[in-house]
Amino acid sequence: MTAALLAGLLAGYGIAVPVGAVATYLVSLTARTSLRTGVCAALGVATADGLYALLATLGGSALAAALRPVLVPLRWASALVLAVLAVRGAAVAVRQYRSHRLATRSAPPPPGPGRAYLSLLGITLLNPTTVVYFTALVLGTRAADSVSAAGQGVFVLAAFAASASWQVLLAGGGALLGRMLTGLRGRLVTALVSSAVMLALAVRMLL
Repeated sequence: MTAALLAGLLAGYGIAVPVGAVATYLVSLTARTSLRTGVCAALGVATADGLYALLATLGGSALAAALRPVLVPLRWASALVLAVLAVRGAAVAVRQYRSHRLATRSAPPPPGPGRAYLSLLGITLLNPTTVVYFTALVLGTRAADSVSAAGQGVFVLAAFAASASWQVLLAGGGALLGRMLTGLRGRLVTALVSSAVMLALAVRMLL
C-alpha cells in the first residue's frame, strides 16, 4: 500500500509540476479573477489527472490501443482550444487597456468557480500528453496487474492529491500576482505574456 501511495504521489507531481499551457492559463485566470475561482480551476485540472490515472490503472494496454487512433485529433483539438484562449485573452486585455478601464460593459464577465472548474477539466482532458503519460507509466510497470484494487485506488487518489496540491499552489501564485499587478499596464503585460506562451505551446503541440 505504501508503494502504491508513493507511486501515485510521484506520478501526480510528475505530470503536474512541468509548467505548460494549462498551468500558464491557470495562473493567468486566477490573477484576473479570485483565489476561489483559481482553486476550483485547479481542482478541475487535478480531476482530469485523477481520471486518467484511474483509466490507466484499469485499462492498461487496452487503453493504449484504444487511444492510439485518436491521439492526433486530441492533439489538434487541444491546440485549437489553447489558441482560442490565447487570442481571446490577448484581445480582451488590449481592449480593456485601450479603454483605460479595468472592466467594461462590453467585456465578457470573468468565469465563476463552477465554469472555471469545468473549463480546466475539459482542457486537461483534451491534453494528449496526460493520456500518454499515465498510460506509459502503467504499461511501464505492468506489475499493476498484480496490485489489489485497494492499491490501485490508493495510487489514483495519491495522483489526484499530488496534482491538486501543485495546481492549488499555482492558483495561489496567480492570486498573489493579481494583487501585485493591479495597474492597467501590469494586467496588459501579464495577459499578453500568458497568451503568447499558450499560443507557442499550442503550435509546439502540433509540431
